[in-house]
Amino acid sequence: MISFPPNSPSPTPAAKLPRHHHDHNKNSNRHVPKAISISSPPPTITTTTTNHETTPLDQNDDAVAAFWDYQFLFISQRKETTQPITLLPVNGAVPPDFPKGTYYLAGPGLFSDDHGSTVHPLDGHGYLKSFHVAAAGEGNKEVQFMAKYVRTEAQMEEHEPETDTWRFTHRGPFSLLKGGRRVGNTKVMKNVANTSVLKWGRRLFCLWEGGDPYQIDHRSLDTVGRFGLIDDGGGGGEKKEKESHDAGGGGVDLWDVAAGLLKPILYGVFRMPPKRLLSHYKLDTKRDRLLTLSCNAEDMLMPRNNFTFYEYDSNFKLLQKQEFEIPDRLMIHDWAFTDTHYILFGNRIKIDVLGAIQAVCGLSPMISTLSVDPPSSSTSPIYLLPRFPENDDGGRDWRVPVEAPAPMWLLHVGNAFQTVDESGNAEIRVHAATCSYQWFNFTKLFGYNWRSGKLDPSAMNFAKESEYELLPHLVEVTINLHAADSGSTCDVAPLNQWNKATDFPIINPAFSGDRHRYVYAAACSGSRPTLPHFPFDTVVKMDVEEGSVATWTAPRRTFIGEPIFVPKPQYSSGPGEEDDGYLLVVEYAVAIQKCYLVILDPKRIGEGDDAIAARLEVPRELNFPLGFHGFWAPDDDDDL
Repeated sequence: MISFPPNSPSPTPAAKLPRHHHDHNKNSNRHVPKAISISSPPPTITTTTTNHETTPLDQNDDAVAAFWDYQFLFISQRKETTQPITLLPVNGAVPPDFPKGTYYLAGPGLFSDDHGSTVHPLDGHGYLKSFHVAAAGEGNKEVQFMAKYVRTEAQMEEHEPETDTWRFTHRGPFSLLKGGRRVGNTKVMKNVANTSVLKWGRRLFCLWEGGDPYQIDHRSLDTVGRFGLIDDGGGGGEKKEKESHDAGGGGVDLWDVAAGLLKPILYGVFRMPPKRLLSHYKLDTKRDRLLTLSCNAEDMLMPRNNFTFYEYDSNFKLLQKQEFEIPDRLMIHDWAFTDTHYILFGNRIKIDVLGAIQAVCGLSPMISTLSVDPPSSSTSPIYLLPRFPENDDGGRDWRVPVEAPAPMWLLHVGNAFQTVDESGNAEIRVHAATCSYQWFNFTKLFGYNWRSGKLDPSAMNFAKESEYELLPHLVEVTINLHAADSGSTCDVAPLNQWNKATDFPIINPAFSGDRHRYVYAAACSGSRPTLPHFPFDTVVKMDVEEGSVATWTAPRRTFIGEPIFVPKPQYSSGPGEEDDGYLLVVEYAVAIQKCYLVILDPKRIGEGDDAIAARLEVPRELNFPLGFHGFWAPDDDDDL
């Protein structure tokens, strides 16, 4: 295990935090932005030029520098924009053929209040960023930046706009308040709308894992309000009858009785929504459909799960709704679909009785109620659920999972697709990021220690490089469904034999649900001995047909988030080459507390900085913490 120093003064000084400047139309803010683990700004450690060149200290990468760099990746940002700000390029220029549209990036913005409490990054209030690519005259393009908090119910309760001060009152699933109420605090489901973002049917949404999405004005980023997507189908319209599938059995079900007893407590006391909408959605580009997934609030405490899938057209008309009851206790964050199936990887969990008692008493976060439940065998269940029940599934019983020959915890899905041969045998391929049950820990995500309220980067970097299979990494899962006997086989292999820590796989969205050739993801180069696996600093491009790998790595002491593929306009009229487009990724230059939007040429990944089409600088006073998931939205008529 890598050892990091405690949060105390050290012989090697650490980077100085910029002073905060408040919104131009409000009173000046006296607060200095702070990282989760920092109680006061440390002294300067280095300087960097506008060309992103670093001083010789970067050659002396030690545990102290790594510790502070990690803290600065999660530094609160209280400032918001009132008008778009044009970003200045520090390298290159926005390519003339770059499509007009907006890159939206969701993520947390605030981790510390003004009364001594800190929160886990997953409980930080949603802070939405937008990068709008627009015409700038004479065939040029420019990028206009905006950033605002999502005005959720929790945000409006915890923020005092007149004084611009914060007092956390909601516990949130992953945090324990110091300055707020502990015992008897039932404000657990803190919907912060910080996880993902979607533009669909000319409406923009910020989503969270377990609550209604919030609708956002796509121009101003002002919050419109909570949107009951799974309550009434959003835009209304005639609904198709719900298809319900259960695990069989008859008579009185004791678990139904238990669920009936839990519902008043969860719905009433803890104010959990009956159905928890997951933050990950899918877009079926061939059918022009939005696919979403929810589970019941009581499922986390039951030895079974009820998953409901919804499919909407571009006007939010609910076209299909299916519910499946799976006799297993699962935690689903991301999922996949094909033309014929919904695909759920069985991340198994169990109840931690001691943790549950402590959580109810306000002595630990609510997430400590759960822990991972490693499979007793060397396999993992994968559920193939029929997407269209009226279609024959070869006599397969969906209740019986396909057993993948590897114990794995699914993190994120890049894509899945299905092919069928002349004999009716189907092959499903899924490209995804998985990790081991040993690596995934609910109470140590991002290295946040709820007891101290601080970040420990070693929690994300404990495995040796030779143990990469324990870390987040990309895999190809191949499932063969045999038409003759309704049987199945499954194989799991590292994608292109890439053995670095990797997550956030994405593809050209025009190929969603269809056969694709390229997978892009965020990875770690392993160049920093004290941060060998996380945070990420590299974009990796994998050619799954040729088995090749190409990479681009950000400058030293700079991290990156999830990449986003932006297709060129020809995909609106027909497919071109799959990698015709651009990649967008945010660089977090933590040593100087700056963010950059980087435009990469996918065809030139592997050619060093020649892959950079442009690097644009976000003003330092608007530097923001690590984002989670983003979305590219081409301009439509409403944007013109």
